[in-house]
Amino acid sequence: MFDKILIANRGEIALRIIRACKELGIKTLAVYSTADVDSLHVQVADEAICIGKASSQDSYLKIDRIMSAAEIGDVDAIHPGYGFLAENAHFAEVCESCNIKFIGPKPSAIRAMGDKATARATARKAGVPISPGSDGLVDTEQDALKVAKKIGYPVMIKAVAGGGGRGMRMAHNDVSLVQGFHAARMEAEKAFGNGGLYMEKLIEQPHHVEFQILADRFGKVVHLGERDCSIQRRNQKLIEESPSPIVTPELRKKMGKASIKLAEAVNYENAGTIEYLVDNQGNFYFMEMNTRIQVEHPVTEEVYGIDLVRAQIGIAAGLPLGKEFDNLTPQKHAIEVRINAEDPAEDFRPSPGKIDFFFAPGGHGIRLDSHAYNGYTIPPYYDSMIGKLIASGPDRATAISRMSRALDEFMIRGVKTTIPLAAEILKNPDFQRGEYSTHFIPTFFPPKAKG
Repeated sequence: MFDKILIANRGEIALRIIRACKELGIKTLAVYSTADVDSLHVQVADEAICIGKASSQDSYLKIDRIMSAAEIGDVDAIHPGYGFLAENAHFAEVCESCNIKFIGPKPSAIRAMGDKATARATARKAGVPISPGSDGLVDTEQDALKVAKKIGYPVMIKAVAGGGGRGMRMAHNDVSLVQGFHAARMEAEKAFGNGGLYMEKLIEQPHHVEFQILADRFGKVVHLGERDCSIQRRNQKLIEESPSPIVTPELRKKMGKASIKLAEAVNYENAGTIEYLVDNQGNFYFMEMNTRIQVEHPVTEEVYGIDLVRAQIGIAAGLPLGKEFDNLTPQKHAIEVRINAEDPAEDFRPSPGKIDFFFAPGGHGIRLDSHAYNGYTIPPYYDSMIGKLIASGPDRATAISRMSRALDEFMIRGVKTTIPLAAEILKNPDFQRGEYSTHFIPTFFPPKAKG
């Protein structure tokens, strides 16, 4: 097992990794920007090194500074968390070249699945269903119009290096396609430094369902069921649950088998998530693979009783997946609500600033993963998520009632948050019946008109 791990991230995921390391008796080294000097992960880690200014481009995305910190701290592994450099194949290679274990998949797997167009081709070859779309990149608006004519509207334009809902546009006709094509390209170039786009048929009113997989270096690949991530705003997830209300045991088996086949096709190792769109007839279509731990991994942990971050560290250290990973079935139902410092009434405008009062909910079946605390100042430079509230119970109704109660208890003053919106969503009859899709928030909670 490792002696010391550097956490190349910030916020709640850095804190989550530190907790897993402490339970394993592993020392931790946190890196931080000047804006995060008072962040909880810096205070809880055994050691901490500042790696730059507030901007992520000057700190958390600086590979040379992270590796310098790793050398100074004499670490033998780096956990990238999610976001920032988590899916950067070059970073994984640099770690390898410095004899520091990258806690994640091999660079070849990151590359194979990180480019969305290549990933679709890999899925097709592995026999995993994909929606109709372009064969590789779409370079010009003329090419985009040809693809749309071939597969029919509506279509979705996507960035090959996309994530977090950026670089995506929906189009229902030629005019919106041309506008969306250029807007998606500009957004993708700004966010990822890669303006490459591909297209696929838009599956209307779908559920967004993702499968958690784990794979060790000995060729054993398992799945830990699904998470339904359909409650989204601007293609970014707000509420996740497992099991999905749309997935039957038969469909779970079918989708799980497809997920394992795809992971095997790229010799995958460590934790990963394979995302699908599922229609009301139970047809599923591959979207993409995230070659890292997911934001919503606690949902799976509560349902299956497996510590995924601990499993990641064990796999990276060369341990095989034991018998406890065989024949896994859902034991509970869990729901996660992302707590974002945003104002839903102002089209989810970020709301950074000082938290004047912070009271976290508790009680049976409630878990909170957060780096926020009383008096903490939320910096304006990073993602607006400040925590994740998870409720679990023996069934969906219990999980919903516990989450509703916990949201009522949760008090954060000084900044706007998504807590009131989440509470309203849980009261919605369609949500309570599990009858929702990715269009749920635009349908029931559209942004208020300005002016």
